[in-house]
Amino acid sequence: MANIQYYDVILKPVITEKSMNMMADKKYTFFVHPEANKTMIKEAVERMFEGTKVAQVNTMNIPGKMKRRGMVMGRTAATKKAIVKLTEDSADIEIFSGL
Repeated sequence: MANIQYYDVILKPVITEKSMNMMADKKYTFFVHPEANKTMIKEAVERMFEGTKVAQVNTMNIPGKMKRRGMVMGRTAATKKAIVKLTEDSADIEIFSGL
């Protein structure tokens, strides 16, 4: 496994209608590094966003989709998503506040 620092774990937030609805329950969705595990994701969220405390982390591996360009078949890149649930007394994550 590669030496992954906490700032390399979270790649970008997922901005969809479903993820925005989950923010009411203090659940935030991120694309994460494919080799990151749940403890690494928890540590990265708590260190990157001040005042947050993670209660639970759910992860999912999303395989790439089959694409075709003429006769050539290929796949898009596989990704990994994490849904992070914060505790009730935790502060909200600021990057989602203006959306």
